[in-house]
This record gives sequence, C-alpha cells and structure tokens, in this order.
Amino acid sequence: MCDCSGVEPLLPIYSGACLTNVVPGLLSDEPLPEAWDSWFPTIARDATQVVLLVVDALGWEQLGERPEHAPTLSMMEGGAITSVCPTTTATALTSITTGRPPGEHGVVGYRIAVEGEILNSLRWTTAQGDARKRIEPSSFQPCEIFGGENPPVVGKGEFVTSGFTDAHLRGTRYVGYRGVSGIAVEVDAQLRTGAPLVFAYYDGLDRTAHEFGFGDHYGAELQLVDRLVDDILAVLPRGGVLLVTADHGQVDCTNTATPLARTITDRLARQTGEARFRWLHARDADDTDSIASMAREFYDDKAWIRTRDEMLAEGWFGPVVTPDALARLGDVAVMAKDNWCFEDPADNVPIELIGRHGSFTSAEVHVPLLAGWR
Repeated sequence: MCDCSGVEPLLPIYSGACLTNVVPGLLSDEPLPEAWDSWFPTIARDATQVVLLVVDALGWEQLGERPEHAPTLSMMEGGAITSVCPTTTATALTSITTGRPPGEHGVVGYRIAVEGEILNSLRWTTAQGDARKRIEPSSFQPCEIFGGENPPVVGKGEFVTSGFTDAHLRGTRYVGYRGVSGIAVEVDAQLRTGAPLVFAYYDGLDRTAHEFGFGDHYGAELQLVDRLVDDILAVLPRGGVLLVTADHGQVDCTNTATPLARTITDRLARQTGEARFRWLHARDADDTDSIASMAREFYDDKAWIRTRDEMLAEGWFGPVVTPDALARLGDVAVMAKDNWCFEDPADNVPIELIGRHGSFTSAEVHVPLLAGWR
C-alpha cells in the first residue's frame, strides 16, 4: 500500500484524448482539432476500412508491463487515452458507441439508481428480475449510436438480445460469435461486404482478471488477445486499419475489501455503483454534507470523496449532464485510491473478485489506442 493522501484522481479528458472521441474522430467529415494530432491515429482517417476492436480491461499500464505476452500489440503505433467516469464497462462502452460523455448518454455506472430500484446495467435486471419492459433501454439511453451509421458489430452471441446491447448498440447489425476463433472469421466476412467500419468486442481478459488477478492466467489470456489481433490484421484488406482500445484497466484488490462505517451506512437509503466507485444515497438530502465529512474523516487515505455537486462542478461526467442522468447519481461518491475497495452487502457477486475497476488511478483510467495495418 502507498500513502495516497496527496494523490489526485486522474479525470477523463473529454475534450481530447478520451474514449468519447474515437468514433467521432473516425466518422467526422470535418478536419479534426490540431490538438488531436498527438493522440488520434490519422492513418485511420484515410483508411478504406476500419476495424475497431475493444478488448475489455486492456489497461495501458497492464499492457506496458507485459510486452512479452503481447508482442504484436506492443509494436503497434499509438499511446494512452483516458476512459470515462466511472471506469466501468457499461459506461465506457456506451461512451465509445455514442461518442458522448456519461452525463449525456445516462448510463452512469454499473449499478444505477432508477426510480427507487437499482438497475444492473450490464444484465439489465433489478431485484424484480428482467427490467427490459419496465426500464426500456432505448429511452434510458437516448443518444444516437455510431453517428447514425449502421455498422456491423461482432460480439458474443448470447449478448444479442440483452437490454444493454439494445441500449448501446441498437440500430447496428449484430453478428454473434461463439468462440474466440470466430471473431476474426466474422470480422473478415463483414469486411468482405465492403463495410467501412466494423466494431468488435472481446471480454475474456476482463473476466480473467476479475477471477484470477494478474498472474499466469492473465498472461495466458493476454497472449490469446495478441493472437486475436494477429488474426484480424491478417484479414485486413490493403488500405484497411485495425484500431485497438479498451473500456478501462484494472487493479489487484486482493484482501482489501473494506466495509463502510455503520455511522455512515445508518444514514443511507442505498448504495449504488461498485466496489471502487460507491455512490452513497442519503436518506435525508440535507445530510449529504455530513455524510461526506464523515467519509473524508474515515477514508481520506483510501478514497477520493466528492459530493455530487462537486463532481458536476469539476466536470467528471462531461460538460453536459441531462436531468435523467442527474437523477441517477448518488449524493456522495467514494472512489478508491491505490487498490482499496468498499463493500456493499446488497452488491452480491458469485465469486470474490481480484481484479477490479471503477475509480481514477492511472491503472484504471489509461487505456490504449493503437493502430495496425498490412
């Protein structure tokens, strides 16, 4: 553990090198801002076809620490960009496909407060079960997908009918794969149709880090990801470009789970978010400042504490926050430093997670944006 009391959170760069700007940079017919030259792969703008591959949890720092496991990725051109707030899959993927910050698309976390319930945004369920009819994905997330284009999306076959797929990929041509070997096969098939943009998503690295941490299993999975990148590069046509990015990185949270003090939880109606980004929802709105003060007193060495109003003023969710998005935020955010995480008895997972994300360390926020071609 480090003494993180003076360390500042790393915030998204919504005006520049951020996941929100990757798809707009690819699709825009207008010249890009000169400041983007330092991070946006201009070769992709001139490509005849582009494959955008999102590897869940491929953090820039984790990749940089393991070049021997990912020789192809390590040789690709590009660098680090930032994820969004919070650094979690549902929020980041929606920011990629819409090109909008979370304050606009409204998928503001993993577990989200919605009209008295808590929506698991990845499973699109609440305590009452399947929420697709009661919380309609297309109205929950109203932003246009891929600028109104209709690109093919290569993703897991079992995700095709999910509520989250409807929220962040509606209007696309979803092509399901069953095994990892099928990803490059399906990408090749879509490139052969002449599609100018093909979007692909792989989640195996994230699942491995969650369950096994960053040891041998992670190294083996990263090698598999690197082979996948090789396979996609092999099917690129002349003039085609592969871009590789991620939704977030991860940190090892072995044996760091910390329960919040009873003096805090007794004042709460609920918690939302996840272990490294806990939203505290006060029973009494007038109690927000005192809850924040107590959280700072108890956890200043372990977490960044912000009230909702402070986060809005500092632009954590982007320059625009819609009324719907605002209503889904909590009152006080507890965002873990170093590798701490915070328990919520209502946030049950079937296994003890080792790799986690959601907060604003560089290991979570920095993700790659890499370009390769034939």
